[in-house]
Amino acid sequence: MSKKQPEPTQPIRTSALERYLAIGIVVIVAASIVCFFSVIIATWAGAANDDSFSHGIWPAVFGVQYYGLPVAFIMLVILLVSSSVRRSRAARSEQ
Repeated sequence: MSKKQPEPTQPIRTSALERYLAIGIVVIVAASIVCFFSVIIATWAGAANDDSFSHGIWPAVFGVQYYGLPVAFIMLVILLVSSSVRRSRAARSEQ
């Protein structure tokens, strides 16, 4: 038989850093996906034929697409570490 763990007396509160990281991860991943599909659609429409990708907004679009997902992954690791530290501190304080 497994023992039931006691219910926490207080709700677990997340920090502002964790909320900002979570929102930032979602926004950056969404922007990266939108940029990815915009490049696919622009290439299909023929923008790559006349070197249109080298000026205008396209260098920024490629930058978001290129750096967005790695930055979101690093933010996810930071969020997991900070959440784990907060939970372990909460568990130690309850004992």
